[in-house]
Amino acid sequence: MSNELPDLQKTDPERFWEERYQAASPSSSGAPSAALRRFAESLEAGRALELGCGKGDDAVWLAATGWAVVAVDISSTALRYAAANAERAGVAHRIVFEPHNLSHSFPDGQFDLVTACFLAALPREDVLRRATEAVAPGGHLLIVDHATQPPWSSAPPDRHYPTAAETWAALALKERDWARLYVGELERRTSGPNGETAMVRDHVLFLKRL
Repeated sequence: MSNELPDLQKTDPERFWEERYQAASPSSSGAPSAALRRFAESLEAGRALELGCGKGDDAVWLAATGWAVVAVDISSTALRYAAANAERAGVAHRIVFEPHNLSHSFPDGQFDLVTACFLAALPREDVLRRATEAVAPGGHLLIVDHATQPPWSSAPPDRHYPTAAETWAALALKERDWARLYVGELERRTSGPNGETAMVRDHVLFLKRL
């Protein structure tokens, strides 16, 4: 199965994502990731770190539910859109937006919740290991990856997306230090650019640091 990414995404990810967001509308769905809502809704609010915040829907939802959020993206345009969305939602005071190419820099500190939903940073395993280090004792880590793509996606149909079990194995975490609260797939409905809808599946890894 193919795991190839666009050449520019590999050689110059900052330019790749900047061009992608510049070509996109600043508006967003306003809804958080289905997995984030499912797993974070019952958590006690604290400090959260979102890796790859895009237009900010997850960060805004976390802030609105009481979290103090550090939201990170490689694209300055994405961060500008996210900050504007946070301002409109009245939660800008609860979110700090930081530019990071996670292959080279990483936010400081530890957090009660670290999320990486559909994160495309490379090298993937190194970035996700840094994410595990950012989880405070008693905190949670949520990693969400695509399992399938909708019919309108431009992604190669044979691209391999790491399963939750593969991600767990790649992180090489010690069993005694982490509780695996959910390792598997979730189904969700997604909308396309012309209003069409489809059911897709996501790989989800939800951990608690002991």
